[in-house]
Amino acid sequence: MTLLENVSFAVPEIFIAIATMGLLMFGVFTNGKYARELNWGAIAVLLLALYPLFFGTASQPASIFNNAFSTDGFAKFSKAVIYVGAIFSILLSGHFMEREKINRFEYPVLILTSVLGMSLMVSSTDLISLYLGIELQSLSLYILASFNRDSRRSTEAGLKYFVLGALSSCLLLYGASLVYGFTGATTFPAIAEAGLTANTAGLILGLVFLISGLAFKVSAAPFHMWTPDVYEGSPTPVTAFFAAAPKFAGMALFARLMVEAFPGIIDQWQPVVIMISILSMAIGAFSAIAQTNIKRLMAYSSIGHMGYALMGVAAGTEQGISSVLIYMSIYMIMTLGTFGCILAMRRPEGMAENISDLAGLSRTQPGLAVMFTVFFFSLMGIPPLAGFFAKFYVFIAAIDAGLYPLAIAGALASAVAAYYYLSVIIKIWVSEPAPEFERQVGQSVKGIAVAASVLMVVGIFTIVPVLNTYASAAAETLFR
Repeated sequence: MTLLENVSFAVPEIFIAIATMGLLMFGVFTNGKYARELNWGAIAVLLLALYPLFFGTASQPASIFNNAFSTDGFAKFSKAVIYVGAIFSILLSGHFMEREKINRFEYPVLILTSVLGMSLMVSSTDLISLYLGIELQSLSLYILASFNRDSRRSTEAGLKYFVLGALSSCLLLYGASLVYGFTGATTFPAIAEAGLTANTAGLILGLVFLISGLAFKVSAAPFHMWTPDVYEGSPTPVTAFFAAAPKFAGMALFARLMVEAFPGIIDQWQPVVIMISILSMAIGAFSAIAQTNIKRLMAYSSIGHMGYALMGVAAGTEQGISSVLIYMSIYMIMTLGTFGCILAMRRPEGMAENISDLAGLSRTQPGLAVMFTVFFFSLMGIPPLAGFFAKFYVFIAAIDAGLYPLAIAGALASAVAAYYYLSVIIKIWVSEPAPEFERQVGQSVKGIAVAASVLMVVGIFTIVPVLNTYASAAAETLFR
């Protein structure tokens, strides 16, 4: 395949890269006077990038750049979800950034560069392209975490994220070098083939380091230590973005790497993933109970939910990978909707982040109280909300793969997690009212929160069947 033909299959990534550079130059030469317009420009770029995913050469399955990059159905599904998640993250940001006086043109540019990295991640079928995608995403996220440079909490969050992120990159690189050393290959298919005859002990050691680096990226325990501080310290719209698209991209990469590069030694890596899944669910459930800050609670909630998603990865089957895609898609909607509600927690003196600030919300702002309740019930996995079906698919995948102890651990963790979600709901509906929040939070924030809450309620008739169909087709491409 010629270079031009290779390039034609990577149109979404190339378009995003060129458009991002264009927006950056425009912002520089206009001295950042059009920050709001650049937000809309970034949204337009992402919408336009969706087109070649479904029409034209880039929509066709191919393995390009010497088998380092794949445009299969799995990549196409993942990119579509990531682009949509980034669009809604930008929409959540506008009003907050203007109120906090940090509405700078670099924000949408950094979102786009991180999305470009995620796009490379989910299409990577080579250890080198995998690392380049992860680092492009991560470097952008480090800056976004400390975007409010006048806030000590924000700069501290960015520094912690950077230092721990550098450590995880070292683990990932060391693991990749060991895998290459013992297999003599960097592409996933070649690793899978060479792994059948390679030194098993050396290969497993490299795989453990790879899993450790990826577990950090999705904030799975015991590599979750950065998550609560970064979630709390980052600007709230940035936290919403962290909890959405990057988590999906990391989990998609995790799934592809395990089933494409190491299918022959599933009996070796499956127990490791099971252990990480159980630890994540347990730490997420028990640690969240003691939290008083709503963003830290969502951080531990995120850790727990990554554990549920890893149940599908641990299954190592087509059904398991499909359940991961469904789970992460629904989780992204729930999370963005919840953070839309959190962004509405503002008083004249500034943002309110304590759970106690939600006391009696049902009497001061019943609409917001209902949305919070819907999202927390969905995060708990209460039927018939969409969150229930997200958990249903991963539990079924684990049971069908014979992972009964993992399914039991997931059920117990869900019961514990229900306690802290219910404690917030009770506070909203039973406690004496705290001072009322401002009602001017931006139309896009209200719209996203309302739309997401409606989707959670009617998900069984809308998003769940659609996701099931397309996720199953996407997962199938990894097992051909």
